[in-house]
Amino acid sequence: MEQNNKKKEMGRRKFLKLLGAGAAATSAAIYGCKPGEGGAAGGSATEGEAAGSMTFRTNPTSGDKVSLLGFGMMRLPFVERKREIDQEMVNEMVDYAMAHGVNYFDTSPAYCQGLSERATGVALSRHPRDSYFVATKLSNFGNFSREASMEMYHQSFKELQVDHIDYYLLHSVGGGDGMGLLNARFFDNGMVDFLVKEREAGRIRNLGFSYHGDIRVFDYLLSRHDEFKWDFVQIQMNYLDWKFAKQINRSNTNAEYLYGELAKRNIPAIIMEPLLGGRLSNVPDNIVARLKQREPGQSVASWAFRFAGSYPGVLTVLSGMTRMEHLRENVQTYSPLKVLTESEIQFLLDTASLMMQFDTIPCNDCKYCMPCPYGIDIPAILLHYNKCLNEGNIPQSSQSEGYRKARRVYLVGYDRSVPKLRQADHCTGCGQCNPHCPQGIDIPKELHRIDAYVEKLKQETL
Repeated sequence: MEQNNKKKEMGRRKFLKLLGAGAAATSAAIYGCKPGEGGAAGGSATEGEAAGSMTFRTNPTSGDKVSLLGFGMMRLPFVERKREIDQEMVNEMVDYAMAHGVNYFDTSPAYCQGLSERATGVALSRHPRDSYFVATKLSNFGNFSREASMEMYHQSFKELQVDHIDYYLLHSVGGGDGMGLLNARFFDNGMVDFLVKEREAGRIRNLGFSYHGDIRVFDYLLSRHDEFKWDFVQIQMNYLDWKFAKQINRSNTNAEYLYGELAKRNIPAIIMEPLLGGRLSNVPDNIVARLKQREPGQSVASWAFRFAGSYPGVLTVLSGMTRMEHLRENVQTYSPLKVLTESEIQFLLDTASLMMQFDTIPCNDCKYCMPCPYGIDIPAILLHYNKCLNEGNIPQSSQSEGYRKARRVYLVGYDRSVPKLRQADHCTGCGQCNPHCPQGIDIPKELHRIDAYVEKLKQETL
């Protein structure tokens, strides 16, 4: 036993040495100034963060020092042609993240076809328990009974190999019919009261919710803040959703409102979809040129991450990183954060206005619609369409300029991105996917529209 303890202690020392000074850095209070003002926004040397070290924010309710970059475990790498996560790669990425100051890891029983929690637990259990914060969710989408919800809750502890969960969320409130579904999933079955008691017992350290959809649900839960004392709230926020979320999808709410309501109540915001499912890293060519002209050495994606991190009420910004290069770039962006100036924020909001000219489908590649009972790869179909639209490869007719090239790019890319047996022509319109989409997309309608378009390209009848 003593020998095992020595091994653990040596592992801890080695880990802390790898982590360096960044893990011990603290930040100023996260409220009370606008982006670009003072030290409260995070990322400056005045916050005790050396150049090259991760920016941290302090949770005012728990005192947690949380890395501004959070690792979203929703898009983990899979072993090619197998229904299993590439655990070795996940371990490697988690090790790199923690060695560079990342200490917040967000998962769910619903992520990666139900495999994310286990993979996250395996990777994190190799590190000292007090060196990371783990977040997971009550993702009781299909069965709202207390029995099933309790089973999911307890199973998360087993999968994550922990005796307490640092950040626990009511997952994706506001979907479906709004208040009715909220009550069925969390109140009628007594789960909210149970989770509050679990927080009092210390098995949950911070309790909050993630929001998509009906604004009445968001406002209702905040109206009960004095009762439940939410420790944090997870919202979708990026420079496109700041003012245009409602226009992109009428069931969404502009992030400017969501963030503002949390800031009024001193509730830390955790940010999801800073890249809007990758759409803000794969922008139209004219937008790329605009961003590069302003900052030639800055990547397109880093603009979006800086936007999300520049608001002082943000505790951490989640990124679903599939490849090591994504992780490295995001770590660099926040080590430390270079806070956007007011003029840079306005530049991004003007950029968002230009992007609204493109009628993309608001798919964030969350995969909540999967698996399709007919094997259709829904996200891949929608994302390929968006990519071609952004690149100008959606010809409206055979008379369009560059029609031949655009036609070939779309059709060849479609077959490469989506196997033929998983393409849109296999959609039966069953509608099973629709209730699960947090963006409110009418998925069968979009699949049938894309299939009709593809058929016209094939038959050259545009």
